[in-house]
Amino acid sequence: MIRSGTKYRIASLAAATVLLVSACGGSSGSSPAATTAASTAPSSGASQAAGSSSGTAATQTINIGIDGPFTGPSALTGTEMKNAAQMAFDAINWQVGNYKINPIYVDDQADPAKGTAALEQAIVGQKLVAGILDWNSSVAAADMELTAKYKVPWFFGMGAAGVVNQKFLSDKAKYGYWTSKGWPDPVKLTAAYVGAINDAIAAGTYTPASKTVAIYGEDTDWGRSFGKGLKDGFTASGWTIASEDYFATTQTDFSALMSRYKSANVPVIAGTSTAAASITAFIKAEDDAGIKALTVADGLGWFGDWYKMTGSSSDYVLDSVPGFATDKAKKFQADYKAKYGSDPSAAAAGLSYDWTNFFIKVLNSTITDQGSITSDTLMKEAQDKLWTGQLTYTDGIIMSSYDFNADSIPDPVVGKGHYIFPVTQYHTGQQTVIWPADQASGKLETKP
Repeated sequence: MIRSGTKYRIASLAAATVLLVSACGGSSGSSPAATTAASTAPSSGASQAAGSSSGTAATQTINIGIDGPFTGPSALTGTEMKNAAQMAFDAINWQVGNYKINPIYVDDQADPAKGTAALEQAIVGQKLVAGILDWNSSVAAADMELTAKYKVPWFFGMGAAGVVNQKFLSDKAKYGYWTSKGWPDPVKLTAAYVGAINDAIAAGTYTPASKTVAIYGEDTDWGRSFGKGLKDGFTASGWTIASEDYFATTQTDFSALMSRYKSANVPVIAGTSTAAASITAFIKAEDDAGIKALTVADGLGWFGDWYKMTGSSSDYVLDSVPGFATDKAKKFQADYKAKYGSDPSAAAAGLSYDWTNFFIKVLNSTITDQGSITSDTLMKEAQDKLWTGQLTYTDGIIMSSYDFNADSIPDPVVGKGHYIFPVTQYHTGQQTVIWPADQASGKLETKP
């Protein structure tokens, strides 16, 4: 959903070494032992699990990168991504055709320099064939240099900011190795908040004192891209921007900012942060200050335990997140909690599970169409089938369909029946969909 610092550099290969860890990060599981690219002491190669979901003995092992912020300010999200990917691969016994999948966990720490160092070590030292996932936009933009340099196709990275799209479209022959995004440009999603608030005003269910909004966010490519989308959307519909404030993902003291918001009596406060400690501290500080503004906190629901961190301070907050709505999704939710002992979020764990399963479909499709799995054949399959909309995934737990086309790439197709998030409002830790109207189970409410 998608998000780390705005400045980056390609770190030297010497900065990263390799740590051998279990694929489940200390939890029980059936996946092979996996290597994590991290700045720790190196160790020897990974062991493999025996057996095959197809009953066919594996004849080759392929190293597949799984990227995420497994430590650092977004570690809660990274852990969910890692766990969900493991569950998807566990279900096929880590094998497609005659290929055994060996996971190489790339811990980017939500930092472009650390992320590129870890990725380069993984690509060169572990000879990655391909990779999946990531979370932070600035990490994604930095990693694109490496996937291009080494011609390693990467699938469904969730770093969403427009800078990733711009880079991809500037030179598809080079940056096309970052084959696809798992989260669309945030500008495509901010319109939902503007629409929800304006529709409530038109319906007479919300009457702000003025059409004035304060925009806030983490000081990253994701935060600023999201903020720009909000600013453009609100301005185009007649709102005035009271202020724009961006802060470090590590910031947890918002008392001065809340004092300013309260003095200005801003009726709407809208923004985002991907760091659990930061966004939950922001929400609690707003409540402690007695601010009654209608608040958009995009990404609050990306953390499975967000309500434990905010309590009633999150009541009436607007967020745009997917949920575990179907029986199949609820089963995943229950299975995840039983396996890992914590509640998953649909945005991090749910989407990562679906995208990993889509990647498994890409692997199988590549075997069928290209005859083998290599970096080159996976890239060709992406160009021939994924980018043209011929290869889709409709068996997910979060979205009805995951698909791309020539107009959307590198983003997935956004819209009803495709990739879409409803706008929800929180009450005692529960979500009520308030927009769009055809999905709504309640109406927008304001703080009493």
